[in-house]
Amino acid sequence: MMSSELRFAVIGCGLIGQKRAKSALGQASISVCCDSVPAKAEALARGHGAAVETNWQSAVVRDDVDAVFVCTTHNLLAPIAERAALHGKHVLIEKPGARRACELDAVAAAARKRGARVRVGFNHRYHRAFQKAREIYESGVAGDLLFIRARYGHGGRIGYDREWRAIPELSGGGEAIDQGIHLIDLARWFLGDLKFVSGRAPTYFWNMPVEDNAFFLLETDSQQVAFLHASWTEWKNLFSFEICGRMAKLEITGLGGSYGTERLAHYQMLPEMGPPPATIYEFPMPDNSWELELADFINDIRLGREPRPCIHDAQAALRLIEPLYAPAAR
Repeated sequence: MMSSELRFAVIGCGLIGQKRAKSALGQASISVCCDSVPAKAEALARGHGAAVETNWQSAVVRDDVDAVFVCTTHNLLAPIAERAALHGKHVLIEKPGARRACELDAVAAAARKRGARVRVGFNHRYHRAFQKAREIYESGVAGDLLFIRARYGHGGRIGYDREWRAIPELSGGGEAIDQGIHLIDLARWFLGDLKFVSGRAPTYFWNMPVEDNAFFLLETDSQQVAFLHASWTEWKNLFSFEICGRMAKLEITGLGGSYGTERLAHYQMLPEMGPPPATIYEFPMPDNSWELELADFINDIRLGREPRPCIHDAQAALRLIEPLYAPAAR
């Protein structure tokens, strides 16, 4: 029987696993930390009074685990989530959720069979600027949306071409599946279902077998367009997301830290048109998106509701990336 406080296993104790564990403070407990590198699991476990495991197969089935954070390389995300769900554990899978959409079919089947709740960790939806932009959009003042234009990128670091993200068998792809999938998820959040129109996945700079840039042209059935660019050759870290409506434009820049102060500009069109008045919201405080996302997931579990973003959302995003990996798109 589930205790009053949800008990999580953290599978993968690197940077993202540490962020997920930190987000649990005051909301849930960490009962076990698991990593194939014992020192990583031990270091994270010390801060949470948690047990240490090096075998994920045994960690996710423990009696003292109600839910699982899956924060591993992409090749293991779906297998770990499937095993956890088959044993009745709720699961928060780090994005992208899998290397390909079809890998999540077994996770969905396991979740249905056991009634497990599965959420995919697209935490950017919970950034303050996006929460405010969504509030403004839902108020109706922007009118019908016309298009979204977005850019997201960083420049990597020395040795980036030798890390696991550069190994297709582990990552499933490069920048498209790394930062690009965040842009796709956010575009779908505002525009709804999208179709792939065109795109490219070149490797311009890094000596690696995966793309370091990804360009997307996507559209809805009503021809609203999302024009997206994710880059590992952005030498000054950049985040820019523009939502253009019939009556207003919402422009989000920065994500904090090296991406600059998180900021939302709301440009509202006047009846007489001309230069629009601007309302600026700045969010210089620390990022709390991880905590808000977990709070929503805990409510998903308590209320027995379908998480959003869910497996379907991750599969829809992955299906928009997969055409880039066809030979003609390279």
